[in-house]
Amino acid sequence: MGVRVKKCRKSWYVFIYHHGQRKAKHVGSREAAEKVRREIEARLAMGDLGVLSPEASGIPTLADYVATWQKHYAAREMKPSTAHFYDQFLRLYVLPTFGASGLDQIRRDAVKRWITALTAKGLARNTVRLAVASLRCVLNVAIEDGLLVSNPAQRLGRLIKSEKPERQATALTAEEVTRLLNGAKQFCPKHYPFFLTAVRAGLREGELVSLKWDDIQFGDGSEEANRYILVQRTYDRRTHKFLTTKSKRPRRVDMSRELRDALLQLRDRALMKAGQRGRENFGNELVFPSEAGTILDITNLVSRHFLPLLKHVGIRRVRFHDLRHTFGSLLIEAGAPLTYVRDQMGHSSIKVTVDTYGHMVPGSNVRYIDRLDRMGASPPKYANPAQTRIGEPGIGLSQVIEKNGAPGGIRTPDLQIRSQWFTNFQ
Repeated sequence: MGVRVKKCRKSWYVFIYHHGQRKAKHVGSREAAEKVRREIEARLAMGDLGVLSPEASGIPTLADYVATWQKHYAAREMKPSTAHFYDQFLRLYVLPTFGASGLDQIRRDAVKRWITALTAKGLARNTVRLAVASLRCVLNVAIEDGLLVSNPAQRLGRLIKSEKPERQATALTAEEVTRLLNGAKQFCPKHYPFFLTAVRAGLREGELVSLKWDDIQFGDGSEEANRYILVQRTYDRRTHKFLTTKSKRPRRVDMSRELRDALLQLRDRALMKAGQRGRENFGNELVFPSEAGTILDITNLVSRHFLPLLKHVGIRRVRFHDLRHTFGSLLIEAGAPLTYVRDQMGHSSIKVTVDTYGHMVPGSNVRYIDRLDRMGASPPKYANPAQTRIGEPGIGLSQVIEKNGAPGGIRTPDLQIRSQWFTNFQ
């Protein structure tokens, strides 16, 4: 048992340690903290343990604090979809274990045991990671409120392991994309522009259904580079509201010629219908509305058109979101710089781009493996004129030797020249 005074982040705290429990009390100044320490030590010496209860310390339980956090923080600082995500993980994984504990009773060793228990249940690594992230997010706000000094759920990523393999993003090949689009023209031509936009622009589902005609810059012609889609909103199905994009900032997605032509034809038909209805503000209309002119129900579209289309054209069952993955992976396969792919996809960092799409290009890196077969071979004693240096066509090893001042009759080039030749050959 002990009572200590500590300073943390320009504030003074009184910590009470008793039989493995720890309580923290935020006090204004050092003098006040020392006074509180002496009073607590006197009460504990008299056998008064009421100071150890959550009510006495003024520290709420995690369940009570989560309710306040959801009302005053999540609802104000987070998008509804993000707040719903945190609420789900807190309810399923965090509160059953720590809900009745005071915030200052949640110890780091208890969090480690909790992570081990979640892993033992066979949960995927990403599920465990997100559960820990939910707890960490709540406790970070508790620190800002002065209820905690440190976060026991911080920096525990190394402990999050799972035997269950993580689900990797899936993408269609270029040949499968061609079959998909040709099949869409045949089986559901009305939705062909929608599927083409998904696979050629990589927009998320909410971004697709909330796209408006004013968001599209067609340019003066198909040869002009100034043709793009301005992605600046998404649609949240839970709240039925238009929100900012996932990154909270708009992005510009370049349009291919094929996509531009398809959207131009769709615009001409939509413009004609708008004129028949007497609509003047055409630019504010949705590009892909439902039959009633409202927001398109993506779930209904997938079940009634997308999945049957996959079956018709003989493509394995994939998610509609995998069309976005297809866009990213095909860009990488086409040789686009990763920074460009990051910007087109709207990723927060290039690490997300590499981690998500780096594995999706089958066979693209096999040429590096093939080079290993040549690395063990000894260089020939005499240069063959056909062997050339990279960047200097027609210059063989013998010319390299002469260029470096070695006699032409030397059988074995010196070490420097041999190293240089090997470097260029590889």
